[in-house]
Amino acid sequence: KRQAEAARIRDKYPERIPVIVEKVERSDIPNIDKKKYLVPADLTVGQFVYVIRKRIKLSAEKAIFIFVDNVLPPTGAIMSAIYEE
Repeated sequence: KRQAEAARIRDKYPERIPVIVEKVERSDIPNIDKKKYLVPADLTVGQFVYVIRKRIKLSAEKAIFIFVDNVLPPTGAIMSAIYEE
């Protein structure tokens, strides 16, 4: 279902990458108000983490990790490259 929605979004917005953000249940960080994002294809993982940190107003001393299919991508990786993998 998600893949079909992602394909439809990619057809409509070819320069954007659809991203769904979910918090791990055991996490103590605040809930995020928005789970679906359309990010620029050239955005890095580090820049995306910054956007998420701002959105949930996470303090600097708290750590946040972004996983893609249970893999921690490099912060310098481009979102479009990760999406293609």
